[in-house]
Amino acid sequence: MQATVYRTVALLTLCSAAACGGSPRPAPVPVPARLDLRPLGRLGLVMFTVENAKGSLHQFATDRFSEEILAAQPGTEVLELGAADSLVKRVGEQELGIAAAQELGKQRDIDAVFAGHLKVTNPQAGGGLAGLVSPHLDATVRLDLTVRLLSTRSGATLWRSSAWATDKVGQVGLVDGQLFFGAKDPKQAYGRMVNRLVELVTEDLRPTWRQP
Repeated sequence: MQATVYRTVALLTLCSAAACGGSPRPAPVPVPARLDLRPLGRLGLVMFTVENAKGSLHQFATDRFSEEILAAQPGTEVLELGAADSLVKRVGEQELGIAAAQELGKQRDIDAVFAGHLKVTNPQAGGGLAGLVSPHLDATVRLDLTVRLLSTRSGATLWRSSAWATDKVGQVGLVDGQLFFGAKDPKQAYGRMVNRLVELVTEDLRPTWRQP
């Protein structure tokens, strides 16, 4: 009797599998990142620059970018270099370019360097921009982020990615005609927007999974 029950259960299991399409669905397989950073050697990261805004926005975005690439590719060495304004000016460039990248390579012993730029546009707030006199108000802005990876040997661009997003951000004000991002808690004030942009620009740097 017991053997008959086992055979019945086994038969029902097979019939159920057949009804669901036969054999179990194969497990997803890993897909490497489009850009593997580890063969490039020691990397540098200069603080992102920002256009049409002041405050802590660019520092927060730089930190989030660094966290994302270190999590995506463990073992990668990233030397955070801070602002590169003085170096860029000294080599006669408007932004981090060939000469500045090569000079950073010599000074800091890095093989490539990340540089990013944030552009803030289309700020809107209730009552118009004139209402943005307090750092505790909200504003809807468009934020564009462009990130490049430059070789410090040749100055050539090894990789580039860009993304944009529009969202409401908190705790902004208007200082000298520019938006001021000075939140005590940037993660709460504009973290959602920055996180989305960083997620988009680092897609090439993250391994994924594919269903065979």
